[in-house]
Amino acid sequence: MAGVLLCEPTELYNILNQHRRFSRLSEPHYLSLLDARTLREYNESHIITACRIEQSPTGEYLVPDSEELAYVRYCVVYDSETSSLDFFDYEEEEKEKGSNGSSETEHSESSSSYSQNAEEGTAARHARSLQQFTRHPVLVLRGGYKRFSACYHFLRTQKILWMPQELDNFKPYPVEILPGKLYMGNFRQACDQQIQKDLKIKAQVNISEQPATLLTEEGKYLHISVPDSLEADLFSSFSTICHFIDTQLDLGAVLVFSSLGISRSSTVIMAYLMHSFQFSLKKAWDYVLKCKTNVRPHRGFVKQLSDWETQIYGTTITDVSEPNY
Repeated sequence: MAGVLLCEPTELYNILNQHRRFSRLSEPHYLSLLDARTLREYNESHIITACRIEQSPTGEYLVPDSEELAYVRYCVVYDSETSSLDFFDYEEEEKEKGSNGSSETEHSESSSSYSQNAEEGTAARHARSLQQFTRHPVLVLRGGYKRFSACYHFLRTQKILWMPQELDNFKPYPVEILPGKLYMGNFRQACDQQIQKDLKIKAQVNISEQPATLLTEEGKYLHISVPDSLEADLFSSFSTICHFIDTQLDLGAVLVFSSLGISRSSTVIMAYLMHSFQFSLKKAWDYVLKCKTNVRPHRGFVKQLSDWETQIYGTTITDVSEPNY
């Protein structure tokens, strides 16, 4: 079996906002997002592209098309506010208490508690029933819809049916590097006022050659004009950029962006994680790649990141020989 894992809200946010030429949500086997709440709750509001899990006349949740699930890269299930996968352990514990002859008061209290946990454990229970059909672990959204919608209210909807063209044209947000604090995106996203408002961006770091339309206050915009070429120098600006980000993160969210959000911006984000979070280059690389699956600093920037690692730690930790980097 593929297994069941908890998924942080930021992970689902980044899954929803992956894109290449078009949003990855338009790919048939990319994401199966399943809502295990009641029909009333689902109709009131749900996460974009989510489908409600159907129930049988007896109230049992039905498994979606098992053949389709076998090819899905991400299968994510959520309910109202599940925060743990320990529901089944709790259920067994309650059975044991009942068999040991607990008092009527204790039984009443435990029944009330059990009822609440049963509702919160819906996603976990359903995820366990799906794991036999998937190649990858089924993900349960930690905190459920309640927590996700509180963090990303702009990804809520009442829309049920999505046409392929609508998914192709879905406007992705910058990926989230540090929850609610640090984002990485492209030039178009940096110039989108609604995105800046939704993410509460207070400062920007522009690593493209083109100056952006200023959407931030004076002193909260840093422009390092660097071409995306093998000869380009970002290394000499790493310290300045890291200091700027550290200073601005104390005041609000920061967006780092380049033309496509693939090479220059990811290089800067990795340099920042190495500088301020003591990540090795390998750890920073893996972390950023998990946030955005198509990042690719070119070889010149990889060499500069290796030099940055050596400067920070006094020795080279990560082997950056090809084909790894």
